Amino acid sequence: MTELAKRYGGSLYDLAAEEALTDRLLQELQTAVDSIKAEPQYLRLLATPSVPKQERCDLLAKAFEGAHPYLVNFLKLLCEEDLIAELPGCLRAYRDRYNADYDILEVTAVSAVALTAANREKLLAKLQNMTGKNIVLTETVDPTVLGGIRLDMGGTRLDGTVQRHLERLREEIDGATL
Repeated sequence: MTELAKRYGGSLYDLAAEEALTDRLLQELQTAVDSIKAEPQYLRLLATPSVPKQERCDLLAKAFEGAHPYLVNFLKLLCEEDLIAELPGCLRAYRDRYNADYDILEVTAVSAVALTAANREKLLAKLQNMTGKNIVLTETVDPTVLGGIRLDMGGTRLDGTVQRHLERLREEIDGATL
């Protein structure tokens, strides 16, 4: 995430917090990012210098006419400043501030097979107990993981996969033979 994205996303968050709109704008900002990612041609159009800025802003206003005016104006501002490509970073900055204010920790769990409902609940409870935070868990199934689970949370990786255990064992054996 760039410094510009941090500044713009953080400013939108400050405005949303002042107006008690943090939840709504987070959802709408996520929708905007998802929509633009789903249509890469739309992003190219919004970033094309040969299309007048006013036309690009009008396109945004029409596409997001049901959204809160703060979000629409934010998108127009990014477009006017030729920063629309920074939108995903702005969302990340906004979400980081939101998570800090609401004591949320995002965790990604990677495993070879999907977690059962019971295992998911146990994992959530353990993580909440361990961190003292509200956990938002994203699950990813990766068939290349031989077994076990890998957790990515707040820049920390906890790797309990079979692969990692084998790597550690190899490292110990290599260290012992030197």
